[in-house]
Amino acid sequence: MSITVKNLVKKFDGKVIIDNISFTVRDGEVLAIVGFSGSGKSTVLKLICNLITLDGGKIETSDGDVAMVFQYSALFDSLNVFNNIAFALKERKEFRKKFSEKQMQEIVQQKLKLVGLEGIERKYPSELSGGMQKRVSFARAIVTEPKTILYDEPTSGLDPISSTLIEDYIVRLKEETHAASIVVTHQMSTIQRTADRVIMLYQGRSVFEGTPKEMLSSDNEYAKQFIAASLEGPMKMLAE
Repeated sequence: MSITVKNLVKKFDGKVIIDNISFTVRDGEVLAIVGFSGSGKSTVLKLICNLITLDGGKIETSDGDVAMVFQYSALFDSLNVFNNIAFALKERKEFRKKFSEKQMQEIVQQKLKLVGLEGIERKYPSELSGGMQKRVSFARAIVTEPKTILYDEPTSGLDPISSTLIEDYIVRLKEETHAASIVVTHQMSTIQRTADRVIMLYQGRSVFEGTPKEMLSSDNEYAKQFIAASLEGPMKMLAE
């Protein structure tokens, strides 16, 4: 298993945000973590990639290199596309001085080709559309050949066509890298097009687990409410 999460717990100011969650993600599999806003989805990703510390439980990855694709791309505005993608190769101690400039150029070109963006190395983020910025962030995430890729709301803020394109690239990267991937999302199209399995969170607890097909046909009241985007059901919005 590439990712194993056992009895995960996270608290903020004494409030339990993640409440005893366990799951595994195999190499070459995409797990979608879904739920309404504030359910703890993004917190799980931050715990896996060590952006925040856990309060209980255990996280194991078969490859210590975990790549994160952030919700709003998080590219460096002052760096061009080449330097954004090559940043980890230049700055991380395990890669520093490992590659020549020519080798880095070849690696960056290869990753850009994989996400359908050949020949834009010298452009800056401000010159790219939101969808193109997102794909550059994909290329940056896989430049170190990680076996674990985390996507935080990858289609957020994109139009439907751009969202479909991004979903296709998530599937393509799974097939090309054979990485264990987790996609945090609230969009049904992303769940159906990318995920092999789904976990739904509510108030930090897992309330449903299954395939997208099982989710759509389930009698689970949480799944039914989420699919219908209904205010009626066991899940209550934070404002209530």
